[in-house]
Amino acid sequence: MNNDKILLFVRGLVVLFVSHFSLVVSQAQTVMDLIREKPQYASCNYNTYPDSIVTELTPAPEGKKPFYLSHYGRHGSRYISSRSGYDIPYTMMNHADSVDELTPTGRRVLEEMRLIMADTERRWGELTNYGRKQHRNIARRMIEHFPEIFCKGARVKAISTVVPRCIESMGAAMIEMFRINPDLDITMDASKRTMWYMNYQDPKLRKYMTTEARKAYDKYTSGLLVNTRLMEIIFKNPDLVKEIVDEDYFNYYLMKMGLFQQNTDRYKDTYLQDLFLTEELYRMWQIDNALWYIQCGAYKVNGGKQPYSQRYLLRQIIADADSCFKLVSPGAQLRYGHETCLLPLVCLLGVNGFDFETDKFEDLEENGWWCSSVFPMGSNIQFVFYRRDIKDQDVLFKVLLNEVEASLPIKTDCAPYYHWKDFKDYYLKKIDAYKE
Repeated sequence: MNNDKILLFVRGLVVLFVSHFSLVVSQAQTVMDLIREKPQYASCNYNTYPDSIVTELTPAPEGKKPFYLSHYGRHGSRYISSRSGYDIPYTMMNHADSVDELTPTGRRVLEEMRLIMADTERRWGELTNYGRKQHRNIARRMIEHFPEIFCKGARVKAISTVVPRCIESMGAAMIEMFRINPDLDITMDASKRTMWYMNYQDPKLRKYMTTEARKAYDKYTSGLLVNTRLMEIIFKNPDLVKEIVDEDYFNYYLMKMGLFQQNTDRYKDTYLQDLFLTEELYRMWQIDNALWYIQCGAYKVNGGKQPYSQRYLLRQIIADADSCFKLVSPGAQLRYGHETCLLPLVCLLGVNGFDFETDKFEDLEENGWWCSSVFPMGSNIQFVFYRRDIKDQDVLFKVLLNEVEASLPIKTDCAPYYHWKDFKDYYLKKIDAYKE
């Protein structure tokens, strides 16, 4: 299959988006299958967003028309946020080279690492051109899917966190919308005044790695990063080199270095990716998926409260929607932020079963808690609202996770649509019950 295939897990089904082809659904694929098709899936939050998405959206109930869209999205593909992630394997390789311990394969690996380091230097955390393209495409598809919302004179209010890559992602999307429809009333803002909900980092919930969680995590991950095969093809004397190379750290960060390059404009086809077997990438995914579950999911061992870190964001989404319902003109509110908000928001909402609770990391894969499917670079959640006219009190909406219709754990008689009054009642009670 082509490398541009992007796979996303949707409530027990794996939805395969193929550029320029029709939607394909498979009920049998596993994480291993996804990694085999697209190795970058193993990199979790370093995964990339689909270049194009071909999917059909369920028509609204008779008489209901879209009039408002609310969105929270992650910035697009970026360079790695700090040098440290690349420095770890790079320093180890340079040290081994200085004592003539690299094989011919090892020397080729080091040369590719040098090219990547040079390309990335002083761009840490910056949005790439690929990231801008992602948001242009997402914005274009919003207009294509919901022309009734993005019509002449419609108000589009976009805000972002104060982080440059988020501001640029917002700008790329809004420029594309204006290019398509210059009659849109677009405003943009990035201010510290909205950071209290746009990128709230709860000081208590940030202490997610409790003593008990650490013990469980260390036990689960023990041995997963051992890669004797890699050591033998890169170093002449692996046993001797272990004095200067930490096998686990080297294996993990070299994998990350190779996979991360898919987010950039250069060295995407790096030789580093070819060093690893599917099984080795899968073990790295297991490690990262468990860590993200501890940090953002309802992990029982550390109290299961991590999703509530985004209670302020959810309250604001609800309040903004209620205020926009009073407007005659259609419109949209678009928010550009980070995966550390998007993933716990999805868990708080229970989108596609991501409110799953367990105390065993072994349960995650079989129950569909696959973080790579939620927060690739450019990921987003959209709430699309429908009504007959401004007097219609029975407002319906549906949720799109990465532009695919998703489910919520609340009752409905018109799935994938939900009654807004039911949503508000359920989630306001849920976050009101949270004890800080």
